[in-house]
Amino acid sequence: MKGVLLVNLGSPEAPTPEAVKPYLDEFLMDERVIDMPYLLRAFVVRGIILRKRPAKSAAAYKKIWWDEGSPLMVISKRTHKKIQERLDIPVALAMRYGNPSIESGLKELYDKGVKEVLLFPLYPQFAMATTETILVLAEKIRKEKFPDMKFSQINSFYNREGYAEELAKVVKENLANYDYDHLLFSYHGVPERHIKKSDVTKSHCTIDNKCCTIKSAAHEFCYRHQCFETTRQVIEQLGIPEGKYTQTFQSRLGIDKWLQPFTDETVEKLAQQGVKKIAVVTPAFVADCIETLEEIEMEAGKAFKENGGEEFRMIPCLNDRDSWMDVMTRWINEWIAK
Repeated sequence: MKGVLLVNLGSPEAPTPEAVKPYLDEFLMDERVIDMPYLLRAFVVRGIILRKRPAKSAAAYKKIWWDEGSPLMVISKRTHKKIQERLDIPVALAMRYGNPSIESGLKELYDKGVKEVLLFPLYPQFAMATTETILVLAEKIRKEKFPDMKFSQINSFYNREGYAEELAKVVKENLANYDYDHLLFSYHGVPERHIKKSDVTKSHCTIDNKCCTIKSAAHEFCYRHQCFETTRQVIEQLGIPEGKYTQTFQSRLGIDKWLQPFTDETVEKLAQQGVKKIAVVTPAFVADCIETLEEIEMEAGKAFKENGGEEFRMIPCLNDRDSWMDVMTRWINEWIAK
């Protein structure tokens, strides 16, 4: 029997320092998130970051927490329910960090007789710290716990039929009655070294203005290229002219060199240059979460207005909108039919 495992990032159980600390520990100790030798990573995470970060993060989570729980978890559960209702095979939900775990999701499927699993990380673009870490952990668990299971996987879906069309619909709907001056595409940032580590050619990714536009086998696993390609598809579909949009990267951590330009600096700069109305879309996420609701809508919105901007609109993620659920279901049905 075939089955599907939907996997998202995860969330603390509650918006408290006590709940956030173990979640951040699991997240930041992942060698594909902070790719340092173990002892150095442990020193940085447990000796420095986890001393103050849990309280700060808990305060941010508290600002966006819904009555039903973490927005990411609530939306992921709604997505799971809607996908399951559309399919005749078992569908399970898992998180890379926190609960429900990938192991529990695989066990749920295994107990239902599933032997062929489609791993479906809920990330449009491939990155070491998102899709890759999910696939690596799932394979480790399979070998140890479920050796007779077989895996198929969706590495990314930024260029699959239906994704960009759905994203463009959301953008169009939210700009319909909004005479915006500028549209910002804000993607989650990653260190530049992650891009180079994911380069299967070991030479193509120079991270300049050329490598992402020159056809290469590296693009299959290049987060930066896939972000640019996502933006290109949306602006082409909506007919947004050059100069009226910008692509940026948010959520950097530490002193390493991260992908640029940075979202926070760009928001402030646009306001200082006289841009009065801005809209921001976050295509690296399919579900609204702390990075969209707090970092963008609240913090970036505040910074924009403090620097002279007047109106700030955050465009919601695809979340569990029915037409997006239909697209995901079609992809799964295509796999089932193979």
